[in-house]
Amino acid sequence: MLSSLPSSLLHRLALVLLGLASSGCSTLDYYAHLGQGQWQLLRARQPVERLIADPATDPQLARRLALAGQAREFASASLHLPNNRSYRLYADIGRPFVVWNVFATPEFSLEPELHCFPIAGCVAYRGYYQQGRARGAAALLRQRGLDTHIGGVEAYSTLGWFDDPLLNTMLRWSDERLVAVIIHELAHQQYYLPGDTAFNESFATFVEREGLRQWHAARGETATASDDRQRQQFVELVLASRERLSRLYASDLPPREMRAAKQAEFERLRQDYRALRQREWGGQGRYDAWIESPLNNAKLLPFGLYDQWVPAFATLFARSGQDWPRFYEAVAALGRLPEADRRAALASLMQND
Repeated sequence: MLSSLPSSLLHRLALVLLGLASSGCSTLDYYAHLGQGQWQLLRARQPVERLIADPATDPQLARRLALAGQAREFASASLHLPNNRSYRLYADIGRPFVVWNVFATPEFSLEPELHCFPIAGCVAYRGYYQQGRARGAAALLRQRGLDTHIGGVEAYSTLGWFDDPLLNTMLRWSDERLVAVIIHELAHQQYYLPGDTAFNESFATFVEREGLRQWHAARGETATASDDRQRQQFVELVLASRERLSRLYASDLPPREMRAAKQAEFERLRQDYRALRQREWGGQGRYDAWIESPLNNAKLLPFGLYDQWVPAFATLFARSGQDWPRFYEAVAALGRLPEADRRAALASLMQND
């Protein structure tokens, strides 16, 4: 079965698995699961051009793949993102998400449980190709008294180790979201700093947003400002709640009182959301299901990770003369700084946005 993959690809996959297995026997089953999931994804890939040209391909699928191809060319030609075979292939994996990420925090903390890997470094989540495995892992974490959250992911980057395909999971979204995801994941291939999730995700999120703006401008289109505004308002609401929770957890309240105050804060977040939806969005909210389902510390984690330094990267882009190669060089220079110096530099950029 493995012989259906090119030998160079097999060599890369073997190196990845060897590095993962060296972490210890206690996690070998998890790493074997990762290897199998990645292998199955790679085997499912087909060239996009061949699918578009095939008259048997569903016309709607062909249209979405053609749009993705245009976005892929734009990303390399105009945003100077890697020009390789990633997202020029397609794979239907027969499920709604490619992986499920499990986040966890202590009951009275917003600091994530970290998981360290040979290639990606330490990250604030652990990914699973099977939803059942993710649920089992979350259940074990809850037995330890941790807050947990499972988030489905429609795409991810192997950071250039493999030619990442377009996935059926990505095609569930709007045309705009599809373009945004392609840009975001290619940004991870452009630059990735092992062990600093907030840096990496904020960088990719900025490239996604600015790249999407330039994509619309190049096509003479008007960006959906209302969607961007709603998302920004929602993120600000969640981050304000995170800040209040941080102050609560830093207090010396006894556990029982802190637990009650924590739940009161989550109820305040729901009430603030409902008021915002009614006041600003005409009673229609994109995040109703998220806000009305159970809330805990772990569920708030992705917001701080994906948005924390976005304004800093916007300032850095402006200082680079809105020149993408110069911007990427400046990002790499930040990444070479010691962690404390890097965070200080980012904080300084935030103050000058």
